[in-house]
Amino acid sequence: MYFKKMVGKKCYLSTINIEDYEKYTKWVNDMEVAAGLVFASKLIDVHCEKSALERLSSSGYNFAIVDLEKDEVIGNCGFPSLDQVNRRGEVGIFIGNKDYWGKEYGKEALNLLLDFGFSILNLHSISLKVYSFNKQAIKCYKKVGFKEAGRLRDAKFISGCSYDEVFMDILDTEYKSPYINEIIQKKLGN
Repeated sequence: MYFKKMVGKKCYLSTINIEDYEKYTKWVNDMEVAAGLVFASKLIDVHCEKSALERLSSSGYNFAIVDLEKDEVIGNCGFPSLDQVNRRGEVGIFIGNKDYWGKEYGKEALNLLLDFGFSILNLHSISLKVYSFNKQAIKCYKKVGFKEAGRLRDAKFISGCSYDEVFMDILDTEYKSPYINEIIQKKLGN
């Protein structure tokens, strides 16, 4: 079962449904999906993934990304790191269902997550990390408004090649809330 916390035109963010552990296990063991993620070198069985989903669902701000039309989970996103004193957060996102790649679901889910971070959690700065070989993700992050903040050179070594870890960020002053502001305007009767 899913619950519509943040709703866009194509997808919405919901609490994580632990019963999706078999889908997630399939995704995280697919090297095409996992290559850019921290757990690419790990062997993950259904018990391990179920435990991971239980931890994610009960801590912090982690969401399932759900197709609005089909009510089908396609990935997840969230804030693996928050510093509320300094109003900073780090986001992570992945679309596990490859049928949704390149169709702007990730862009919309990230916009929903940013809106939640800036408008609800009152963050000032949101950052992320991505490997330089993940051109599709970098393109998506730039479309949303992230800017490159720095690099850790040769941070990832895969198949005889090294790649930079790219640090990107966006400030609340650079982001315009398309979702929460609309809700507030409706409440005000505008």
